[in-house]
Amino acid sequence: MAETKQESKTDSQNFKKLLDEHLIKIPQIGDSIKGEVLSASKSEVKLDINGVLTGVVRGPELYEEDDDYANLQPGDTVEATVIDDENEFGQLEMSFRYAGQEKAWTDLRDAYVNKKILKIKIIDANKGGLLVQYRQIQGFLPVSQLAPENYPRINGGDKSKILEKLKSFAGREFEVKVITLEEREEKIIFSEKEAWNEQQKDVIEKYKVGTLVEGEITAVTDFGVFVSFGENLEGLIHISELAWQRIDDPSDLYKVGDTIKAEVINLDGSKIFLSAKKLLEDPWVTVAEKYKIGQTVKGTILKVNPFGLFVKLDDAIHGLAHVTQLGLAPGQKVTENFKSDEERDFEIVSIEAKEHRLGLAIGGGKKAKKEEKGEEKEKKEEKKEEEK
Repeated sequence: MAETKQESKTDSQNFKKLLDEHLIKIPQIGDSIKGEVLSASKSEVKLDINGVLTGVVRGPELYEEDDDYANLQPGDTVEATVIDDENEFGQLEMSFRYAGQEKAWTDLRDAYVNKKILKIKIIDANKGGLLVQYRQIQGFLPVSQLAPENYPRINGGDKSKILEKLKSFAGREFEVKVITLEEREEKIIFSEKEAWNEQQKDVIEKYKVGTLVEGEITAVTDFGVFVSFGENLEGLIHISELAWQRIDDPSDLYKVGDTIKAEVINLDGSKIFLSAKKLLEDPWVTVAEKYKIGQTVKGTILKVNPFGLFVKLDDAIHGLAHVTQLGLAPGQKVTENFKSDEERDFEIVSIEAKEHRLGLAIGGGKKAKKEEKGEEKEKKEEKKEEEK
């Protein structure tokens, strides 16, 4: 009898252990659990949950933005979130969207901390940049953070044309890095430029100051031209580095698609600065052979400024006639007596070949002390004008 009781106790313990081992925890709303795909279509996906329950993901709860949830096949294992513990068919109602959003935020945090490159989709644009989406999470890509090839270089800075260029990116995917992540405010700022810098780092390191390049002009602006060369690199030739003579508008000399040779003169991270004029003979080296102080020469007025006249002596040598050298009456303005494209006789009053400067005077101009007095101001104003 005692033996029978002992056997009964043992059987009860074994049964309890068996129940514990095979006890299925009923999923609760909000739980994220893994299941095996039973069937998948564009409208719904059915999941087997631990061989006991069936879950279904339907309509808006599908989440094709994430590769883990796109193109699912029977037998695939996937994670989903319970949103209803029983639907009209006795199934668990589930969502990929909730699980996918959390996974997306996890990926964004990881990319931000570890400076990883992600792919985003361009949704729309405003005057400040691009409205973008990482899976279903919204973010922003400022104009200043675009890679060189996508930066909207519009001559004259026409805002409507810039916006038109930005809107043309809608629907495209860009590779970016996360540079700002404020999760509570859901503020995410992306940078295509940072990703581009990393990808091009090894390529850029092949170039040094003095390297000669040849490329195609991709943009002409009022401050210079951009040149594409090498392995998807781009450099800027500033207006002051296009030629030895003064240039008012680069579009007078160049157009998009032109081929140009240049020399690397500066590397600043991913920024590459080029010079075309360094490959040309410097006309100022022999300026003393053509022009002498005191010589009277004919010159064409290129530009009239409050501080004086920019004057073309020949295709390569331009000079400046300071306002103090124009013989103006007290209170008389430069614009009252001189016009662009006008040809006049000038006297050469100074030549500074190393600084690429030549000073001119016109009838009645008082050269001696007035010139010395205004010399520093003249140089500053001329330099300021050239840098515009």
